[in-house]
Amino acid sequence: MSDKLKVIHKNLDTLLDTKREAMPTSFNKTRFLQNCMTVLQDTKGIEQCDATSVARTMLKGAFLGLDFFNKECYAIVYNGSVQFQTDYKGEKKLAKQYSVRKVQDIYAKLVREHDDFREEIKDGQQTIQFVPKPFNNGEILGAFAVVLYQDGGMAYEVMSSEEIETTRKNYSKQANGQAWTKSKGEMYKKTVLRRLCKNIELNFDTIEQARTFEDASDFDMSKEPKPSQQSPLNPTIIEAEFEEITEEQANGTEQE
Repeated sequence: MSDKLKVIHKNLDTLLDTKREAMPTSFNKTRFLQNCMTVLQDTKGIEQCDATSVARTMLKGAFLGLDFFNKECYAIVYNGSVQFQTDYKGEKKLAKQYSVRKVQDIYAKLVREHDDFREEIKDGQQTIQFVPKPFNNGEILGAFAVVLYQDGGMAYEVMSSEEIETTRKNYSKQANGQAWTKSKGEMYKKTVLRRLCKNIELNFDTIEQARTFEDASDFDMSKEPKPSQQSPLNPTIIEAEFEEITEEQANGTEQE
């Protein structure tokens, strides 16, 4: 371990002790520290970053109970500084854990060219149906996110690729950062999922958790939108039904 990483380790160890009451009850300090240092050893550019700043960034993962090693969140080096950002997997985990209305499942999916995605009205009830083409690497047309509640309720949100790209261009903190350039699909899913989560009431245990969740978004919604442009993460959530069927089921239905 380099001298810089040793200093980061010491600073983070101290911060974790100081802020222990702000951590989730299941927080494991030893494992978290080990995972953080393993990730930081392979993080390019970390040696040029301020050790105190890095430790404070890693602390945000502890507040939310997210694991850097399991890629639930990231410490992203940008222009000599390090920033905290949640991953799509981390967003799902937090929604399930802290939603006031108990969540059975929550997820987002990409819609690609040649996939079958439809919004329909059956007996006055709005529904969506999604039939993905197997192993489809076609052009991404958009993404949708669905939340299924334990009480039987369901809501979803849909964004076209144009909407997501507009959001990225006008509001992303790092529109050309590694997350967008190397993990476009994951960022598309995270964007529509974060938009859905805007209408899911989350009840965090501490103020540190709530603040960190807001800061972890890739988007800075305090930026002034262009004239007549509504904030793209201010959603109209649709209460509906959702059915995902396989290609085999779809073909079987057509043959009947």
